Amino acid sequence: MDIKICGLSTEESVDAVIAAGGTHVGFIFFEKSPRFVSVARAAELSARAQAAGLSTVAVTVDADDAYLDEIANVMKPDMMQLHGSEPPQRVMDIKARYGLPVMKAIALSEPADLAKIDIYKDVADRLLFDAKPPKGSELPGGNAVSFDWSLLNALDPSVRYMLSGGLNHDNVGAAIKFADPPGLDLSSGVESAPGVKDIGLIASLFDAINQARKESES
Repeated sequence: MDIKICGLSTEESVDAVIAAGGTHVGFIFFEKSPRFVSVARAAELSARAQAAGLSTVAVTVDADDAYLDEIANVMKPDMMQLHGSEPPQRVMDIKARYGLPVMKAIALSEPADLAKIDIYKDVADRLLFDAKPPKGSELPGGNAVSFDWSLLNALDPSVRYMLSGGLNHDNVGAAIKFADPPGLDLSSGVESAPGVKDIGLIASLFDAINQARKESES
């Protein structure tokens, strides 16, 4: 199972994810987010994670080519994550422009939203299923909101995705048992305050994940 911790901004948090056994780290390039980091800062932290064998993900929201060029050239991420309203053609254009895999976030709250999966599943290299943001929120993700996991019962098992949205050490075990997702993505669920990663919560999260996986295998 791939486990991605997103919205990192310090060496300590990157090291905590490395030590706990994470596979991916994400850096947020959306200025309205409390998890926003500069490209230069993300490059430093990304290199630290890559040296330990983790994949690094650049998370953007409807970014233009100039910003993506800077991110690609300075941070040198392993993957681009598109968390805005990017249409399929934009996904394909970004893949071609940078030669990087692209993960596309899809917000789910009702069965009708599943139609978006068919639009993107053959275009993006991976999907990320997140909850729709609360009314009035300017953040497309990191809102500590979950969606109804039973929506995933209708999902084609061949779809590669990461499950996101309101996950934390208290409910991640239930998510694993219910949906058995191929990947998990967390941000606010390991924070003591918006944008402030908590080393203890990161450790508790991975303890809960490991326990749930042991129980599912037994």
